[in-house]
Amino acid sequence: MPLIDHVEWTETVDGSRLRVYPTTAGRQTTFPGTDERAWREVLTESPDADTPGMRDQFICHWIWARLVEPNKTSWNLEPWRPAVGYQATVDARCNPGGPER
Repeated sequence: MPLIDHVEWTETVDGSRLRVYPTTAGRQTTFPGTDERAWREVLTESPDADTPGMRDQFICHWIWARLVEPNKTSWNLEPWRPAVGYQATVDARCNPGGPER
């Protein structure tokens, strides 16, 4: 059962953004290890997303955004955000380098 429905690249005033659309199963699963499985699904659709900062943003969304805003249509990952490590990404509410616009 897929965890990610699809992804799409868009352009914003700040730069490129990868919009990740989880499936219902992806939003609801609590099974250990599904974060890495879902990340691999993202990379299958968009191999150029494979950077440490993008991964940290994704895992942050996977763990925290699903709790805080479970029905958010997409999770937005931006390659221009600084790669600051996972904990600093969490501390920045998944958006290191400034809030989402």
